[in-house]
Amino acid sequence: MTLHAPVSKYMSPNPVSIQQDAELGDAVSLINTHNIRHLPVLDGDKLVGLVSERDLGLIESMLPGDWESVSVAEAMTPAPFSVAENTLLGEVAQRMALERFGSAVVVDEDGRVTGIFTTVDAMRALAEACGMKV
Repeated sequence: MTLHAPVSKYMSPNPVSIQQDAELGDAVSLINTHNIRHLPVLDGDKLVGLVSERDLGLIESMLPGDWESVSVAEAMTPAPFSVAENTLLGEVAQRMALERFGSAVVVDEDGRVTGIFTTVDAMRALAEACGMKV
């Protein structure tokens, strides 16, 4: 059953990420180039935050003309929701629904980012559970 599978089965592996000292202009460029909505923020190889397309839009509207040089560290959500690769999909989905999270960053036993599980990934898993191909 899909809900008893590990989140690693449905995550998007090796997500695009950004360093915390990068500028928001770089984050927007990555989001647009890769057609994604969430960027894990790293300090070296350690997860320290998450910046989303929504976060970037809000900052752009608050700081018109000045936002591109703001550091990612100033705009990110610190300590984002993260889960181990073997966490059951049902547990991840439940927490995302309860907390209204748009994603879960998947990390290995050393805390390195190995994937991201988003609402789009959740819909793929749901479609599979319903016998549909995506």
